[in-house]
Amino acid sequence: MRLSQPFFQLPVLFDVDRLQAEVAALPDAAWAPHPDGIAGNSAARLITVYGGENDSHQGQMLPTRWLDAMPYARQVLAGFGVVWSRARLMRLAPGASVPDHADINYHWHTRVRVHVPVFTQLAVTFHCDGETEHMAAGEAWIFDNWRRHRVENRGSAARVHLVADTTGTAAFWQFACGQTPPRAAWRTVAWNPDATPTLLTEGDQRFAVMPAAEVQLLVDDLRADLVVERATPDALARAERFDRLLAHFVLDWRQLCALHGVSGRDRDAFLRLAGAVRAGATPLAAGLVMRTNGASALLVLEKRVLQHLVAAPPLP
Repeated sequence: MRLSQPFFQLPVLFDVDRLQAEVAALPDAAWAPHPDGIAGNSAARLITVYGGENDSHQGQMLPTRWLDAMPYARQVLAGFGVVWSRARLMRLAPGASVPDHADINYHWHTRVRVHVPVFTQLAVTFHCDGETEHMAAGEAWIFDNWRRHRVENRGSAARVHLVADTTGTAAFWQFACGQTPPRAAWRTVAWNPDATPTLLTEGDQRFAVMPAAEVQLLVDDLRADLVVERATPDALARAERFDRLLAHFVLDWRQLCALHGVSGRDRDAFLRLAGAVRAGATPLAAGLVMRTNGASALLVLEKRVLQHLVAAPPLP
């Protein structure tokens, strides 16, 4: 999600000792390698699709057995008063890093990731769009993951953060990005052994066909950030054609939605249009990138829009 600055620290503090004790009590079986195989990166899944051992972004999100064994972590998450998508403990081995990248997938267009550091050292640094922060244990942070970012653990021990994704309520955004009170006035969330908080998790929000209004929102955002790496006459001409192709795509998608609705009727017509846009955009896209993060415009179109236009049909 785009933010007005790279980092925001939220004015809240958590019980570090209790969080560390719950994380340390997890068995080795709780930890899974990074889904992209990034060396030194592993995670314990806390909220997933149906509470299973998966890394999916889409479906009914539920707590896993690992979160069920962490009552204070559940209190931490519930205390934000938001609906959570995926949540994990993300572990970064000493000497390891998260490579420089930007999060361009559909999931991230409307979601921000909250970080609550559990185990960390001063030698662990988070870099985003030229700014660097050390997130101390027991704090809470968000950052603009549309900008390029990376993490480095130059410390002697593993770094572990509790991380969770949310779209956030109005109250959350005021709390996260509003005027920050003096640190002495920050809220402290103590461990309450008698608390049984309700944890709000995302339901399955997928339509069989993406509604036209959402397609326009996603495509307009892409078009607004579109630039050329080198302003040659050829590149500028291709950028204009690429932009016009996307504008026409939105109009044609709206017409298909008007004709068939979004329940999945005549999926093939929607798939043909998506395929035609992919085929038309591919030869135009060399050197077309996003102004904010330098990501390939074609890759953003694919991962943010085209892959999510039509859901797979239900199993018989």
